Amino acid sequence: MSRKVNVIGVGMIKFSKPGASEDYNVMAAKAARAALKDANVEFEKVEQAYAGYVYGDSTCGQRAVYELGTTGIPVFNVNNNCSTGSSALMLGRQAIAGGLAECVLVVGFEQMEKGALGSKYTDRTNPLDQHAGVMSRTQGFDTSPPAAQMFGGAGREYRWRYGTRKETFGKISEKARRHAANNPLAVFTDPLSLDDIMASPEVFDPLTRYQCCPPTCGAAAAILASDDFARAHGIGKSVYIAGQAMTTDFASSFSDSMIKMVGYDMTVSAAAKVYAESGVGPEDVDVVELHDCFTANELLTYEGLGLCPEGGAEKFIWEGDNTYGGKYVTNPSGGLLSKGHPLGATGLAQCAELVWQLRGKADRRQVLGARVGLQHNLGLGGACVVTMYRND
Repeated sequence: MSRKVNVIGVGMIKFSKPGASEDYNVMAAKAARAALKDANVEFEKVEQAYAGYVYGDSTCGQRAVYELGTTGIPVFNVNNNCSTGSSALMLGRQAIAGGLAECVLVVGFEQMEKGALGSKYTDRTNPLDQHAGVMSRTQGFDTSPPAAQMFGGAGREYRWRYGTRKETFGKISEKARRHAANNPLAVFTDPLSLDDIMASPEVFDPLTRYQCCPPTCGAAAAILASDDFARAHGIGKSVYIAGQAMTTDFASSFSDSMIKMVGYDMTVSAAAKVYAESGVGPEDVDVVELHDCFTANELLTYEGLGLCPEGGAEKFIWEGDNTYGGKYVTNPSGGLLSKGHPLGATGLAQCAELVWQLRGKADRRQVLGARVGLQHNLGLGGACVVTMYRND
């Protein structure tokens, strides 16, 4: 029988623009120390560590963890593109749930470069070659950043299917900035009006500049533990992981649909598994941290997670059901669009935000009475991790 997995500590540093951060190992150690302090646990009690990052040499995880102490524990390096942090979290959860460890550290970090993401290797098969093939068949290529073409193409397909206004996508970015204004750890905390967002330079229809997440540096961490460990160390009631699932691409990802290519079916499948495992449906969720790398993906994810019916996202957005006072508060942290998106750290930053929310410790971002939190973290190539948290 799977054991309950508690999140007994979380930590995060302020995210920053490329060139303005400390070195990756310093950022990671600061986030990890914050999580250990939050849990009131010494590093010597940690039995395993899982380190997530995308851009870096082999064993960066060891170098980061060694800042905390050289205790000889296993350190696993994880890379799953933008879902790296949640992938590492899932591995840590499995170790606790399966009885292989009592207390583990999961840390995610990224020291990114300026500019759009690109491939580091040109002498071997690109892992996104099949995804690029879908784009080539359905819309072709232009000079825009490849990720913007992929997610923008999905947004364009959605617009053509449902007649969605371009301003609907912009409303998501407006919300992200409004939420981030209350998050001192976010990169962008200045509000933007819908007019500002729509007037910014177009990157790829329907996406404007302010509808695309920025390259970001940062780190976040979590300490996971069993009930036995928590009791033995005097740790009281904790937020726990009630359900978690990862999916990878289905055959439908490589049909002629940009929406499916960017992971819609992965999201639908992972969410269904989590709802079944946790016994909690979307109607029971109070707060959501989801993967808004582009506004188009947030819109699609509302439907993929079952927060609104297919084709219902525009109504959902304009009626304010994605923010305070509506049905759900989505990305109270500001999300990837405004908090920032350091690839390896994103999944752990989402975890930290939801734990703070379910503890009632999110300050001005607090969702009143939050008891159930839902996390969605997506990486092309592909992997989607959905996680349900509860505090009861």
